[in-house]
Amino acid sequence: MGLVAALLAMVGLYATGAGLGQISDFLPALHRVTPAGAVSGLAPSEPTEIAIPAIGVRAPVHPVGLTADGAIEAPPLERSGETGWYNRGPTPGQDGPSIIVGHVDTREGPAVFARLHELRPGDVVEVTRKDGRVAVFEVEGVDQFDKTNLPVDRVYGKVKRPALRLITCGGDWVGGDTGYADNIIVFASLVESRRA
Repeated sequence: MGLVAALLAMVGLYATGAGLGQISDFLPALHRVTPAGAVSGLAPSEPTEIAIPAIGVRAPVHPVGLTADGAIEAPPLERSGETGWYNRGPTPGQDGPSIIVGHVDTREGPAVFARLHELRPGDVVEVTRKDGRVAVFEVEGVDQFDKTNLPVDRVYGKVKRPALRLITCGGDWVGGDTGYADNIIVFASLVESRRA
């Protein structure tokens, strides 16, 4: 699957639980070498919890893989307060862009990433890992993209240091297999790590 085709297939995390589009051929190749002068990447270690103080989020992180149709699995709707780390990509703090997804809402109300769009540059995202370290990321930007017009290079291209992408839904509800028309994506980079 070509790079452009793979990324155009990534149509977003749906409130219906459909997940992210077919990207199984692309994300595992996202590991990047950290250039001189940048924050060094951590050894691999699965995430267990995410905290985003600016929007009042403290939630478990569970590994998610791919569905039978090649989409990133979303946490089950009945566990809408949880997030999912795509386990075929880098772990948070490791070189390359790590991906954590979460629902924006369910039929019962707001979900874990309901306020993701409120984050601003400089806000902090802390990811606790199984190795007892906390990877601390600083938000660089938050953008909203039409699911059919995802800027491939910006979201999944080369990174200067270990990065984190938080992804949820946004925009208008269009229903069907699409759910919401857009994705909200938070771009963050590793600024430090510390013991939990």
